[in-house]
Amino acid sequence: MSLKNELAEYIRACFTAIWIESHEHQDALSEISQLCREQQWQFASWDIEVGLQVGGSSNSESSVADPLTAIRASSALGNADTPTILVLQNFHRFLASAEIVQAMCRQIVAGKQTRTIIVILAPIVQIPLELEKLFVVVEHALPNREQLEEIARGIATEPGELPDDHEFGRVLDASAGLTRMGAEGAFALSLIREQRVTSKAVWELKIQTLKKSGLLSLHRGTQDFDSIGGVASLKAFTRRALRPHGRPNPHFRPRGVLLLSPPGCGKSAFCRALGKEVGRPVLVLDVGGLMGSLVGQSEERTRQALKIMDAMAPCVAMIDEVEKTFAGVNGNGDSGVASRMFGTFLSWLNDHESDVFVVCTANDITRLPPEFGRSERFDGVFFLDLPDREEKDAIWNIYLDYFEIDRDQSLPDDANWSGAEIKSCCRLSTLLDVPLVQAAENVVPIAVTAAESIDTLRTWASGRCLSASRPGIYQRSQKQSNSRRRVSRDPSAN
Repeated sequence: MSLKNELAEYIRACFTAIWIESHEHQDALSEISQLCREQQWQFASWDIEVGLQVGGSSNSESSVADPLTAIRASSALGNADTPTILVLQNFHRFLASAEIVQAMCRQIVAGKQTRTIIVILAPIVQIPLELEKLFVVVEHALPNREQLEEIARGIATEPGELPDDHEFGRVLDASAGLTRMGAEGAFALSLIREQRVTSKAVWELKIQTLKKSGLLSLHRGTQDFDSIGGVASLKAFTRRALRPHGRPNPHFRPRGVLLLSPPGCGKSAFCRALGKEVGRPVLVLDVGGLMGSLVGQSEERTRQALKIMDAMAPCVAMIDEVEKTFAGVNGNGDSGVASRMFGTFLSWLNDHESDVFVVCTANDITRLPPEFGRSERFDGVFFLDLPDREEKDAIWNIYLDYFEIDRDQSLPDDANWSGAEIKSCCRLSTLLDVPLVQAAENVVPIAVTAAESIDTLRTWASGRCLSASRPGIYQRSQKQSNSRRRVSRDPSAN
């Protein structure tokens, strides 16, 4: 529902206090003004710079530049026969005053008789406790796909300035989450640089938007699934779930996956490659960056980050090492802040309808509450074990080519090595200018340094998680169990 239609309903129902959350005040004012003209309602606006303006008049009332006086003057604008809408711009800045809050409360109650509607237009919702029950909150939504297309066609009016349908669809996908002014600027910048509308300038502005928020970062890498060895089942699952065309029912969108593995098995690399593989941006959520020093700030920043992710859809959202991210979910030492943030995130995981594919990674599933990985929050929980022989060969081939290493030399003994250790061996061989076998002497695998934790992780995942390497449920092999027992009986072997 548009802002104009939603606002009309509340005014007809005689809600005398409406808070509009908007970052585009001029567009919101334009819609409100248009509504008043259509319904023949009286329109007035106030801001700290120009004071009170009635009926769109450019002559400001200098005597009504004071916010308290503006509220008191609103009673004189009322008309029992015709509603009067008074829009107060950025008025949240003045609601710390007891006098203003009291005057506002009195005017909201009196507005039922005079049919004067107080509308506060602000980028955030900060309603004092005394006024919470009196206000109704309306969100001025960002432009949808149809509105973005209309903006683009209004900017690119010459022949050849608009791309073909396929590229134009990518431009509109890239524009999701921009304000109307931001979209106009991105399209105009693209015309200046490329003489046509492309997605490159749009992404540049979106990266700046994310940097300014400080809540998310955008990863747009060049490596796809070919840069990752193994995990064939996980690749097939995500590629099929996120295929751009041919989904049987486009209304049923994939939710995401939870990846569990020992360190160094490629979880983070998979997340980044997934975006390139399916043509989506990867948003990296740093929950540590959401923490604020003020009461309630962390929870508000969490909600804001989730709103940005919804607005950036379609995209991939990555939360790395999620068990460390929400380490305080039991409320120990932080007055329950982490628990409330975690609860907000869980609710969003379950209820969000945007096309955001969430990928969470974890090394220790026991530190997460059981409700985190339940069905309908993720499409699957995958376990990435240490690579088998076939997967190791594929990983060796990738990094031998990447580091330009001679293939004629012998490979070292890579028993129980992870993909990260294979890459480390290749990097050390190039860095030290020594053969791979000699470079391997500097590599101590995680399977040795953390044998007990890996054994515990495999035991937990067996029968509980999907296998990332082959279709079906992950089952721990008998060979892995016997290997673990031999290590435990002979401490000198560690």
